[in-house]
Amino acid sequence: MRKKTIVFTGGGTAGHVTPNLALIEAYGDTAKIHYIGMKNSIEQELVGQHNLPFHPIAAGKLRRYMTFRHILEPFKLIKGLCQAWFLLNKLKPDLVFSKGGFVAVPVVIAAWLQRIPVIAHESDITPGLANRICLPFVQKICVNFAEVKKYFRSPEHVYVTGTPVRKFLLAGSRQRGLELTGFNEQRLTIMVMGGSLGAVAINKCLRESLDELLKDYQIIHVCGKGNLDNNLCRQQYYYQIEYAHAQLADLLALSDIVISRSGANTLCELLTLAKPHLLIPLSKKVSRGDQIANAQYFCQKGVSMVLAEEELTSQKLQADIKELITQKAAYAQKIAALGMASATEKVKSIMDQVVK
Repeated sequence: MRKKTIVFTGGGTAGHVTPNLALIEAYGDTAKIHYIGMKNSIEQELVGQHNLPFHPIAAGKLRRYMTFRHILEPFKLIKGLCQAWFLLNKLKPDLVFSKGGFVAVPVVIAAWLQRIPVIAHESDITPGLANRICLPFVQKICVNFAEVKKYFRSPEHVYVTGTPVRKFLLAGSRQRGLELTGFNEQRLTIMVMGGSLGAVAINKCLRESLDELLKDYQIIHVCGKGNLDNNLCRQQYYYQIEYAHAQLADLLALSDIVISRSGANTLCELLTLAKPHLLIPLSKKVSRGDQIANAQYFCQKGVSMVLAEEELTSQKLQADIKELITQKAAYAQKIAALGMASATEKVKSIMDQVVK
């Protein structure tokens, strides 16, 4: 029996890649897998760790601020479309799965032109621009929230599935986390992460608060590429790492609470693991506000604490951490009651219906 060929695409942040990796893991060796993304990108780095065929293309980007670089973007899109066309013509996939990000736009359009079926996934409570552009060219779109359906003209093609979560995250070991960090088993552990690209405001505020926080807690700090502080490398009860790959599951297993941005995929992972958390959404000054909407949605459900970046100070951060730790058992119980689970098999079954 011939193996099906599936092309995955999506990139720009780890949140556009990790659900794809969960699905790729689920397929194992039952399908031929290829990945299309941008060169020297987070998707190339993450996919490369799994020894999967990676094909780089050009990609344009529509920015939310005025810049002369806008002039070049249509040419990048056209170049990327041509590259995607020739790639898909060569690979002849049975299906393209898109997780969004601007690199996905030329791939999805090229697939539509070649009559290759496309399934897309939208994680946020408000759809991103790339997925809105792609929607006319996809057969089905999977989403996290039923509320997202109102943004699409053909709701019958929208499936509320949730987000695929990498299986290895569910098998983290607290003991391995202790061995990795050298932490004290008796102390409460706080994990702080600002997303795959890091978060300057969170990093700065946390480090300003270290003297006070380390009196009572130990801290795992995922600070983003290039953001390590060499002066803190030997600080007791403080473990910093640029980006957590294979270590992430064990570091999360060790953590009692998590402080994080509120990208939808990270949020779904925290909820699936029932981790009490404090969300610091990316400001509207540098985003479309999707992280704020995600955070508000789960705050209203009573499962997330939220701290606006505009209100982020050392004193406020310390106060919210103390409040979350005091109520962590109650938060964990509310999160568990949501019954969040990985949507990997649910999304895979929709894909299998198309490629059978």
